[in-house]
Amino acid sequence: MTLADPKAKEKVKLKAPKLYKVLLYNDDYTSMDFVVAVIEKVFYKTEEEATQIMLSVHEKGRGICGEYTAEVAETKVHIVHEFSQNAGYPLLCTMEEV
Repeated sequence: MTLADPKAKEKVKLKAPKLYKVLLYNDDYTSMDFVVAVIEKVFYKTEEEATQIMLSVHEKGRGICGEYTAEVAETKVHIVHEFSQNAGYPLLCTMEEV
């Protein structure tokens, strides 16, 4: 095995990773306060940002919490479901490609 010549200039094209938006969906059981708290804790949003996202969820049926790489988005969806289940709420969270 030989090492590449460090003086040789090789162009490497890197693709940006695909991004996924993480969405929360409205339901008739999850409290607005809980949704705001989840958005603040899981997505690191300010109270004002979290409230705006929660209002979108409430009024439009869903709200976008952020855009992340696949692994990060999957983790956030899992954490939201875990928080919701532990609190007794059916809050639905999904991810979809941007």
